[in-house]
Amino acid sequence: MANRRHAGQINRQPYYVYGNTVRKEEILPQQEQPVEMPKKRASVQVRRNRRNAMHMSPGYVVFLSAAAILVLAVCVSYLKLQNEAVNRSETIAVMQQELAAQKEENTTRYNALMDKINLNDIRTRAMNELGMVYASKDQVISYQSPTNDYVKQYEAIPDSGVVARAEKAEK
Repeated sequence: MANRRHAGQINRQPYYVYGNTVRKEEILPQQEQPVEMPKKRASVQVRRNRRNAMHMSPGYVVFLSAAAILVLAVCVSYLKLQNEAVNRSETIAVMQQELAAQKEENTTRYNALMDKINLNDIRTRAMNELGMVYASKDQVISYQSPTNDYVKQYEAIPDSGVVARAEKAEK
């Protein structure tokens, strides 16, 4: 341990040294305390300036109060918006989980129904029990659709098979 001197005290603790010899204890002389100088009194003008610096005008107090209230309102609105954003993201996460569960359930049910459907049984029942027959070649009419979506039939399909021409389709 090192010798430490405190104001007005002498430290008489021995030094600890590793090795085969030990030093003798040293006594350090006491240091003198610095003498404090008496404080000078400030002049009247300095005291008046200090007093004026500590004083705040009513307008300045109103301005500071309004600024503090404005900052508080902005902070509260920010916290509300942040809370709303967190709540919406949590709601979206829950809805996404529900959607994934519904899609999985729908896929499972669709696959189960498709496994149960046997198209040969349906064709046999339609032909034997309901009396349905395949269409003959003269009953099938081929046509060219002007669009690729779908066709609503408002009148009979002409023998040419052309439903609409380009000049009619543009109008």
